[in-house]
Amino acid sequence: RYILDFYCSEKQIAIELDGGQHSEQLEYDRQRDAYLKEKGIRVLRFWNHQMLLETESVLEVIFSEVTK
Repeated sequence: RYILDFYCSEKQIAIELDGGQHSEQLEYDRQRDAYLKEKGIRVLRFWNHQMLLETESVLEVIFSEVTK
């Protein structure tokens, strides 16, 4: 039903990288996240600039989630 940026089926984790357009579609993202949560999928959401400028921090969050 939705296209995910990155998805790990083994851990049921979706990683979304958001650009500026997402600040204009908050309701869509909220509904999408709720749908994915119903399916047992955890969504990790980061801004594009976070991934580019704070790569280590983002990777630490992802690592923490996949090793739970």
